[in-house]
Amino acid sequence: QVQLVESGGGMVQAGGSLRLSCAASGLTLGTHAMGWFRQAPGKEREFVAGINWNGFSTRYVDSVKGRVTISRDNAKNTVYLQMTSLKPEDTAVYYCAVDLLIGRDISVSAPSYDYWGQGTQVTVSS
Repeated sequence: QVQLVESGGGMVQAGGSLRLSCAASGLTLGTHAMGWFRQAPGKEREFVAGINWNGFSTRYVDSVKGRVTISRDNAKNTVYLQMTSLKPEDTAVYYCAVDLLIGRDISVSAPSYDYWGQGTQVTVSS
């Protein structure tokens, strides 16, 4: 059974940092693009960052560019989201997801992703 488990969320003051992790089991991530999304109450799920199968290409939503870095360690079957200079508007549940379609470039569209974690809460206070 495929399982993605996010961790590393929590409460942090504005300007602080968090590192989110997404550990996978039941699926080897090394041939798949991965994405991080977030969803705040009353809002649509929003693409945050994506990384292609070999980690040589990344993509970010404009609002986090320069503050967030997505990376992957295929040997550990894990994807990371390093977030710095956090703002209150970053408050959301953060989800990782895997795109099963081999060969597809990074997608910013949630329906492109086939497996999702349960999410980890990030709360930024000011």
